[in-house]
Amino acid sequence: MKKIIIGLFAILMALSFVLPVTAQAKKPLKVAFVYIGPPGDLGWTYEHERGRLALQKHFGNKIETKYVENVPEGPDAERIIRQFAIQGFDVIFTTSFGYMDPTYAVAQEFPNIIFEHCSGYKTAPNMATYFGRIEEARYLTGIIAGRMTKTNKIGYVAAFGIPEVVRGLNGFALGVRSVNPNAKIQVVWTNTWYDPVKEREAAIALLDAGCDIIAQHQDTTEPQKAAQERGKLSIGYDSDMAQFVGDTVLASAIWNWGTYYIRTIQEVLDGTWKTHSYWGGLKDDIVSLSDLSPLVPANVRKEVENAKKKILGGWSIFTGPIKDQNGKIVYKAGEIIPDDKQLSMDWFVEGVVGKVQ
Repeated sequence: MKKIIIGLFAILMALSFVLPVTAQAKKPLKVAFVYIGPPGDLGWTYEHERGRLALQKHFGNKIETKYVENVPEGPDAERIIRQFAIQGFDVIFTTSFGYMDPTYAVAQEFPNIIFEHCSGYKTAPNMATYFGRIEEARYLTGIIAGRMTKTNKIGYVAAFGIPEVVRGLNGFALGVRSVNPNAKIQVVWTNTWYDPVKEREAAIALLDAGCDIIAQHQDTTEPQKAAQERGKLSIGYDSDMAQFVGDTVLASAIWNWGTYYIRTIQEVLDGTWKTHSYWGGLKDDIVSLSDLSPLVPANVRKEVENAKKKILGGWSIFTGPIKDQNGKIVYKAGEIIPDDKQLSMDWFVEGVVGKVQ
């Protein structure tokens, strides 16, 4: 009898250690997001929010998500990121280039928390970066713009002169010039990611200069709206902007963040997550081309589809010959701009009017 009692006591003692661990394992993974703008911007943050919602739907009660919107780049970002860390979040996604240094600083303080920074280049054992080759989709939209401009003047509203923006603009310009070498792409800088008023004003300035198609690297639909109000056409970015503006948006280069967020959180749950620098493209479905406007003719649609097949087959849009905006050959025929040079791109290709700021 004494042996039985001792045996039961041993089992109870073992359970006292196992049960808390089991209960802890059942707690949902806490995932935080830091947004530069509001989800209602209908562009950049809107698509990150759609990714968060897709993530929550996919994992259900296995995870708990939270976000803070309208977080300026700089000290405020570091404060918000640190606050999430102190609150015990397991994974923190920071979704703007200017969050890089704040994210890195907080990651050093909390080595047991996973940090994922969008569009930057700094990593640590507990900090990864992620972005996509959106320039592939931009190249396809460039083909459409190149074929459909009547003035051979295409306007481009751009945020900051950083490699991410320059690379995307160059990809668009290469698409334009692949079908229309007479077209010019004129740039106006706003020096902001999210400012509906400045974005609209920049688009209006380009329209006043004779541009009949407006493209952009901004966070809202204001450039597209400005073009529509003038009876002109546009190319969208971030989301399928035709759903908010109409058929004058010929096509959009769009983000599918849910694809990446679901994969990443699955790795965290499986215990297989490792630091990395992710940079997927069309074939990974992290970026894509929206449905085309009914205004796009059948022959242009065919050109776009053929170019898309080439990209999916492994062809790089940054395959030479490539000239800079002064007409100098920078990469010879058959040469491909290496990834590291793409990621640090600070010069414009031929056909772009404007300077990198």
